[in-house]
Amino acid sequence: MEEAPRAQRLDADLVIAGGGHVGLSLAVALRQALPSFSVIVVDAAPPDAAKQDTRASAIAAAGRRMLAQLGAWADIAPHAQPITEMVITDSRTDDAVRPVFLTFDGTAADGQPFAHMVMNTTMNGALRSRADAAGAALMAPETVTGFTVETSGVDVLLVSGRRLRTRLLVAADGVRSRLRSMAGISTVDWPYDQSGIVATVAHERPHGGRAVEHFLPGGPFAILPLTGNRSSLVWTERQDKAERLLADREIFRFELERRFGHQLGEIELLGVPQGFPLGLTLARQFIQPRFALAGDAAHGIHPIAGQGLNLGFRDVAALAETIAEAERLGLDIGSTAVLERYQRWRRFDTVEMGVVTDVLNRLFSNDNPAVRVVRDIGLGLVDRLPRLKRMFIGEAAGGGGDLPRLLRGEAL
Repeated sequence: MEEAPRAQRLDADLVIAGGGHVGLSLAVALRQALPSFSVIVVDAAPPDAAKQDTRASAIAAAGRRMLAQLGAWADIAPHAQPITEMVITDSRTDDAVRPVFLTFDGTAADGQPFAHMVMNTTMNGALRSRADAAGAALMAPETVTGFTVETSGVDVLLVSGRRLRTRLLVAADGVRSRLRSMAGISTVDWPYDQSGIVATVAHERPHGGRAVEHFLPGGPFAILPLTGNRSSLVWTERQDKAERLLADREIFRFELERRFGHQLGEIELLGVPQGFPLGLTLARQFIQPRFALAGDAAHGIHPIAGQGLNLGFRDVAALAETIAEAERLGLDIGSTAVLERYQRWRRFDTVEMGVVTDVLNRLFSNDNPAVRVVRDIGLGLVDRLPRLKRMFIGEAAGGGGDLPRLLRGEAL
């Protein structure tokens, strides 16, 4: 490996494009591990934009351990709803009865919940507070419009006209990453002709921490518990139908009640539902000299397994550990030799999860009678095999594979 060259006119050791959960948690991790290491987060959205995010995310147990290690979980925990049980059904929308084929106890191997549901605005606010406390600099609203990679550093051009010089540039700017395109990194893309509709509802009766996933012909309809008598909905539907639903509030409510059922009493839609096109996007490479992708900029997967956020946290933990160890050894954090370790660590896991979610979506988002019989038999067999169920819970909790230290709850 190469020794770190002396950078001239260095504005920061690391510049991160993107101030979401990936960019902020990476900034916090490195500022805590390396107190003299300077980090700038460049975010295109205004500082208070995250407060408008009405979505919620499932934080796996491994992600919770990382957030606790970063000091953010203490602020998140009062607003986090543990998932105590997971129930999976398979039926048609008009079926009077939805038989349960598979149930999971929501407890991971360490006795803690395998996942918590948290509003995105809560998580982003906690991470932003930790980033400020850790001394990471935030530039927002500001956008990276170009960059030039040189032997000893990266020159980063901002929309304001300002230039930054850094040793490493990380793109955490989402699944339609502009920086990934600027770097010339191609992707494998597979559109699903589906939209993911997200909404929050209030209901009369308590959910008891139970998450329910109904597999319906148009795609999965997930009811995920939030604090109080509220639930987050992730509703997959064919794209043309999703557009019609979102265009008419009354039709939306009628179709929502058909899928939600009456087990929790009357429901009330909170806020405005949003729709997002779904597809599989995998970057063909995660790194170039002095450049790395993280989070959705490296991979976008179907929400059927609820693992998008946790894949991003795995990227953060692996990249932070790679950079911290290289810096302590006096190596060049932007060299291909150093960054290749991060790529090896994350690429196979990402491709594997992308393939798994793709297969699950194709298996469960259809109404073929033969396929329905096979998948229902499969779900029933899994429900009768405790070891297999424990393995699935372990994977959902983020405990599989070669875990970086932060995901094990250890300091860098």
